Amino acid sequence: MDSRSPAKRGPKPKPGTREKLIQAGVQTIHASGYGGTSVQSIVEAADIPKGSFYNFFQSKEAFAAEVIDAYSNRGQERLRSFLLNPDATPRERLEAYFDDRIEAFRTSQYVRGCLMGNFSAEAADQSALIRDGLTKHFGAWCELLETCIAEAQSQREISGQFPASLLAKFLLNSWEGALLRMRAEKSDAPLLDFKEIVFKKLFERPVS
Repeated sequence: MDSRSPAKRGPKPKPGTREKLIQAGVQTIHASGYGGTSVQSIVEAADIPKGSFYNFFQSKEAFAAEVIDAYSNRGQERLRSFLLNPDATPRERLEAYFDDRIEAFRTSQYVRGCLMGNFSAEAADQSALIRDGLTKHFGAWCELLETCIAEAQSQREISGQFPASLLAKFLLNSWEGALLRMRAEKSDAPLLDFKEIVFKKLFERPVS
């Protein structure tokens, strides 16, 4: 049986309840962690009876997989808004995206980080369902970055020494690591270090 298929319990749920629960889950799990978030705290945040949770989700694990979907899809929309900007060059789009994220983390006082990174550290070892979701979504993020990097390489904004696919994976891996250090240090220094190495060295313009 697919552990993500909705359970059939209780009265017919109201329209919008499922989405309300997922959005409450994004907020509560991002704030308190997967282990620190209970089904009770999720339904309280959504202001929905606890029984309604099981009309849609067979388990907290199945719910978490859909929270990851929602978080990643929203993040990809933001990434696309930068990487598809026709008024900037590909390299400028990449830099603008990371500048935007660094400023957002400054505003939030360096808490929470990336929800997918948090799940990777906390739950990926224990749950194949969560692990598979993370793998899928990290892959989707890499594809978006790879397309933009390849475009920058074709316009000779970024060296072609390494394949765009490899650069995209390294970029995302390095960013996720920088976010963990950011949370530990409560400082933007790891993010600024990331940006300096990436855009002043790794993505330096090729010599004509």
